[in-house]
Amino acid sequence: MTDAPSPHAGGPARRRLLVLLPLAVFAALAALFWFRLGDRDVSRIPSALIGRPAPQTALPALDGLMRDGTPVPGLDPAAFRGKVSVVNVWASWCVPCHEEAPLLVALSADRRIRLVGINYKDKADNARRFLGRYGNPFDAVGVDGNGRAAIEWGVYGVPETFIVGRDGRIAYKLIGAITPENIARVLKPEIDKALKAGS
Repeated sequence: MTDAPSPHAGGPARRRLLVLLPLAVFAALAALFWFRLGDRDVSRIPSALIGRPAPQTALPALDGLMRDGTPVPGLDPAAFRGKVSVVNVWASWCVPCHEEAPLLVALSADRRIRLVGINYKDKADNARRFLGRYGNPFDAVGVDGNGRAAIEWGVYGVPETFIVGRDGRIAYKLIGAITPENIARVLKPEIDKALKAGS
C-alpha cells in the first residue's frame, strides 16, 4: 500500500517558488518597459491638445496673493485670446518647480507674453510662501485644488508648461521642468513662433 502524497510535499521550496515567480515576472516586465522606453525624452511626448482650444475651465484666484498692491486674478480662459500666454502648472511641494522658478521670473520680463500659473493640489499658504521666496512671475494664478483642470489640460505631472497662441489654441507643451538648456533651445523659439503666427 502506497502512501498518498502529502499536501505539503515540496513545502518550503514550493512556497519560495510561488513568492519568487511574481517577482521575476515583474522584473522582466520592468526591464522590457525600460528597454522600450530607451533614452526617449519624455518632454517630446506629443500632446493630443496641440492645435486645440485651451480648456475653458475657469479657476479661482490664489487667496491672498497680491502683486503691485492688487490681488492677482485667477485663470479666466477668455483672457487667452489676443495675447500669447505661457501657462505653467506648478506646486510648492514639487522639487523641479523650485529649480525652474528663477527661469520663470526671468521669462516674465518679456512683456510680449502673459504668464499664467495653475497651482496644482497645493495649500494656499505654501503656494504664497513659494512665490514670496522666488518672486511671482504670474499675471494670473488659478487654483486647481482637486486636479480636475490638470486632467483637462492633459498634464502628466508637475511641472508642465504650455504655450497658448493669440487664437486661444495650445501651440506647444513642455513636459517637465524648464531648464537653462530647454528654455533657450525649445521654449523661447516656440514662444517666438507663436508670436509670429498671431501677428
